[in-house]
Amino acid sequence: MEKKQFQAESQRLLELMINSIYTNQEIFLRELISNASDAIDKLAYQALTDQSVGLSRSDFAITLKTDEKYRLLTVSDNGIGMTQEELEENLGTIAKSGSLAFKKALDKDADVDIIGQFGVGFYAAFMVAEAVTVVSKKFGASQAFMWQSSGADGYTITPCERDCAGTDVILKLKADTEDENYSRYLKSYELRSLVKKYSDYIRYPIKMDVERQKLKEQPEGEEKKDDAKPEYETVVETETFNSMVPLWQRKKKDIQPEEYEQFYRDKFFDFEAPLSTIHFSVEGAVTFQAMLFIPSRAPYDFYTKDFKKGLKLYSSGVLIMDNCEDLLPEHFRFVRGVVDSQDLSLNISREMLQHDRQLKVIANNLEKKIKAELVRMLKDEREKYEKFFAAFGRQIKYGIVSDYGTHKDFLQELLLFWSSKENKLVTLQEYVDAMGEDQKYIYYAAGESRSRLSQLPQTELVQEKGYDILFFTEDVDEFIPQTLLKVGEKELRNIASEDLGLQTEEEKKEAEAACEEAKAVLDFVKETLGDKVREVRVSKTLRSHPVCLVPEAGMSFEMEKYMKRVNPDFAYDAGRILELNTAHPVFQVLKEAMTGDKEKAEKYARLLYAQALLMADLPLENPTEYTDLVCGLMV
Repeated sequence: MEKKQFQAESQRLLELMINSIYTNQEIFLRELISNASDAIDKLAYQALTDQSVGLSRSDFAITLKTDEKYRLLTVSDNGIGMTQEELEENLGTIAKSGSLAFKKALDKDADVDIIGQFGVGFYAAFMVAEAVTVVSKKFGASQAFMWQSSGADGYTITPCERDCAGTDVILKLKADTEDENYSRYLKSYELRSLVKKYSDYIRYPIKMDVERQKLKEQPEGEEKKDDAKPEYETVVETETFNSMVPLWQRKKKDIQPEEYEQFYRDKFFDFEAPLSTIHFSVEGAVTFQAMLFIPSRAPYDFYTKDFKKGLKLYSSGVLIMDNCEDLLPEHFRFVRGVVDSQDLSLNISREMLQHDRQLKVIANNLEKKIKAELVRMLKDEREKYEKFFAAFGRQIKYGIVSDYGTHKDFLQELLLFWSSKENKLVTLQEYVDAMGEDQKYIYYAAGESRSRLSQLPQTELVQEKGYDILFFTEDVDEFIPQTLLKVGEKELRNIASEDLGLQTEEEKKEAEAACEEAKAVLDFVKETLGDKVREVRVSKTLRSHPVCLVPEAGMSFEMEKYMKRVNPDFAYDAGRILELNTAHPVFQVLKEAMTGDKEKAEKYARLLYAQALLMADLPLENPTEYTDLVCGLMV
């Protein structure tokens, strides 16, 4: 028997493919099943016009069989089969695909979908097999042929016998090693698991005879003994491993809500139902189907580097990637679901996706659909949207500030912040719509909690004017105004660090006069505190409080604290400016103490600074010194 060599540098390509291209050996079964499905598709298509085929779709099947003694795994189909020439052409030349040639020959409107287009998936079998035998008989032919190979050293083709048309791919599995357990591919439970994972939606049944333990039935007429132990017997039953029809390929009107929910729970291992399901299909330059889910809660690892974003990517019902990251933008990384397209260009291993135009078109479509569904929830199901935002709102915020604000216009309307006036979450547009004609800016305050923010001394003047304040309570929130700058024509302003634009011309003149009168006190306090503050000045915002601390322009106190949390070595601070309320009685006491008891006046200045630190939610430099100071002034 003459051994033939692989053509077109196939020997080197086969070695490369076995050792490098396929990174996950278990996909060999997916490839063989996909090839079997292709072969059945060809004969099923022929049966539409050729009555001699004598088979309907219900007659076709893919069969798995194992022989543990001889370490054999067989994948069989009753499809079109191959002649000797086709075995030579398709299996003797790597990257020569009969499926691709068949697809090109088909009328474009034919109802048939060929999965294998590159002719290399078959060779994934050599990752787990030391030898591969293919027995095939072409439909309508009288002679079957056997192709045999032990890898890159070549192959043989000889005549053989097979009862009917179809193909058997027989793998002689490699011996187990310390690192690899090839014997697992002889176990029915392992094969069932692989079929469910990769080939659950192949349109033909994937069957296997499985041994089960069954309780023996009591023979008729025999009396049952009270102390008799139950007896079991081993029976062989044919089990179908795959479900065959993907849920996403069914029409929406034919699917019940509980079916979506069950699919989501089973595939994505969540004990809560999804908040929303997005099921749609697109036909055109790129044709695909998608079924997406917005979860009710964030996984425990969602905001960690261990979380794997992405959608399950299928090609004609065959799983290509478990987590295709390129299909989701980072701001929508919480979405779960599946995408199925036969138009995607896949590379020779079917594992690595080329970043081509089709994939980008799909990703753009998905992004718009997800955004539209979130906007719909915000408008029509506010309570449900607020639950979503509690779980994933931070991710939307990250999306706004990332990439230098590239996505800010796209995502802005999805934001929610707490309204101090309405005592509920509102969108930025809802805030703007509720503004009075005389209000120039969108006011916000940033801090760790709503309760702390409501006690800031700077809130009094804004609330006195009847204006609303948005409370920013997450680390990322303070970066949002710097990214958005405006909502429509309305600028965002931090009540704790910026000019709020609330003084009338008369009030400005009064403030200037107060500054002149208070200059001696301001200078005294600055001299007493030294480098602890950059400046001491008269406040434009304080009402009932005597003092407050504000940062210099450029960085807020909350941003300073955030930067120090993420980088403890961060040395730059926001710059402290102490503001005094000249209308408060404490200011007059301080002024009088300067002339009557300078030492006490210095203590008053340090006390006011400490109080300002506490109100700004900043740490006291020396708490013991502060308590001693308070006690010293009490006696």
